Amino acid sequence: MIISANDPTRKSWLDYSQDCDFSIQNIPFGVFITKDDVITIGTRIGDYAIDLSALQMLGYFKGIELTDDVFLQDTLNDFISSGKKTWRAVRNAVADIFDIQNTTLQFNEKHKEAIVYNIDQVEMQLPVFIGDYTDFYSSKEHATNVGMMFRDPDNALLPNWLHIPVGYHGRSSSIVPSGVSIKRPKGQTLPKGEKTPVFGPSQRIDFELETAFITADANHFGQAIAVDKAQDHIFGMVLLNDWSARDIQTWEYVPLGPFLSKNFATAISPWVVTLDALEPFKVDSPKQDPVPLEYLQQSKSDNTFDINLEVYLTPKDKQANLISQSNFKYLYWTINQQLAHHTINGCPINSGDLMGSGTISGPEPSSYGSLLELTWAASKPLNLKDGETRTFLQDFDTITFKGYCKKDGIRIGFGQVSNMLLPADEFKNK
Repeated sequence: MIISANDPTRKSWLDYSQDCDFSIQNIPFGVFITKDDVITIGTRIGDYAIDLSALQMLGYFKGIELTDDVFLQDTLNDFISSGKKTWRAVRNAVADIFDIQNTTLQFNEKHKEAIVYNIDQVEMQLPVFIGDYTDFYSSKEHATNVGMMFRDPDNALLPNWLHIPVGYHGRSSSIVPSGVSIKRPKGQTLPKGEKTPVFGPSQRIDFELETAFITADANHFGQAIAVDKAQDHIFGMVLLNDWSARDIQTWEYVPLGPFLSKNFATAISPWVVTLDALEPFKVDSPKQDPVPLEYLQQSKSDNTFDINLEVYLTPKDKQANLISQSNFKYLYWTINQQLAHHTINGCPINSGDLMGSGTISGPEPSSYGSLLELTWAASKPLNLKDGETRTFLQDFDTITFKGYCKKDGIRIGFGQVSNMLLPADEFKNK
């Protein structure tokens, strides 16, 4: 099926600016609560949220095989399970309905009232029920920086790093959408020079600039997914902030890796941008040396996407500071390789599983994807507007990620994931 929704000449009768993330060529999917307190699955064009359940009930999806309640759910999981052919058909249909040449809905005021909402009239929700969450460690620049800071600078990468997409399983219950505030976590840390740990609020809260992909029902127990077939089982992508407590992590991560330092909060953007929408922005992935083992070898070179990524830090009642500009294309291990490796042992992947990219750092200091790197382990404080500095985050700081692709006048964006850090609760042993 042709992806007609991607037609770069297409214009919408819903007005939006050229720098809008949600052009008619995007058609992302999300879940929101309407002004009438109804939860529904929808999409977005410009500053308008579109109720897909209303579109279906009013007969706009004729010819597409959909269950009657597929858009009446509070998550996208069932829609994702319907498969790539259905996702593509719905995107194409929405693009046609809102094309400026199509007057069917454009001049039907009664139907528009039931279908189209101003974006500030809806409340975005987590887009999927996330049964499992895996976080990878796939940026060579990030892994090298961390290795240089804490290990031998001449041997920054661990022996396995260039051979496998390293990852760990995270906690899905603490994944939240953009807009939810994050409490500073408490835990054990080992002060410098001490031999006995102390308990208290983390003093080194950091962000990690990531994206994540969301999977379909991909394989059965015991089956693997071929690397060149991986994208057939990926619904789309979101922005992801893997909030981190660096001081807790330093004490706890040997030998089994992050635990409390990561599972207190992970935040994602609410709109899922499909791989179909990202298709025009494919670019070559980095050259891999040594050549990976056969099951990770990709037959094509254009295996990644040119997605611009930005990080803003906003102190309470102050101006926003652009502190990092990176790009998804820098990732050494691709999403194809991540999914192929995840399943090579027969691990089953389900609809709505979330796979984090790992921190995305570029080659220049201005493109580093964490405060740990931007301040080089707090040795070089970051200068902000209004004379403030940061080594790690302070209470009431807000971190905002933005991401977008742009080519030939077409922009496909993710919106943002933005969350404020709140003070820790007082500890009470009940």
